[in-house]
Amino acid sequence: MKLIGSTTSPYVRRIRILLGEDPYEFVNLDIYGEGRDELRRNNPALKIPMIEDDGQELFDSRIIARYLSAKQNRDPLTWDQENQLTLVDAANDSAVTLLLSKKSGVDVDADVMFFNLQRERIMTTLRTLAAQVDDGRFENWDYPSICLYCLVDWLDFRDLVDFSGVESLVDFRDARKDNPWVAQTDPRQNQTV
Repeated sequence: MKLIGSTTSPYVRRIRILLGEDPYEFVNLDIYGEGRDELRRNNPALKIPMIEDDGQELFDSRIIARYLSAKQNRDPLTWDQENQLTLVDAANDSAVTLLLSKKSGVDVDADVMFFNLQRERIMTTLRTLAAQVDDGRFENWDYPSICLYCLVDWLDFRDLVDFSGVESLVDFRDARKDNPWVAQTDPRQNQTV
């Protein structure tokens, strides 16, 4: 099995944590630099992560997680868990948009509809996720919890949001720092992008 991604991607990190002790090769790419050609060769969607296993290629973290869960004989996600992932992914996608725009020299703090909508989506979603944390809906260390952990830690790592009003998300993250594979996948180590 070969996982292609980067150490700083929250989407890749969630798969690395899910894989745990399963044997796999990790190809760490700088997808905005020298690794771009390899990304083009391996994923027509130009996204990370992607995985190759026994001739099967998968191009998206949610699909990869479903595939791995089936291989690991885990129960499929419930509809509530799928909705949790949709919320996590919505905030993550908007935050990635802000980060890439900022890295491109665009003023993402400007009062512009596109960036206002991204910030609104992030904070509305984070408030909903914080309420779910407060209600105990992320107590188990399962795939949705792993994804939430990776989102919160990445937002903090990239300094993209003010966690005022959603402090329970930081508490959630801090309480799980010692969970399996969290420290080994910390984006602050071996950064590429």
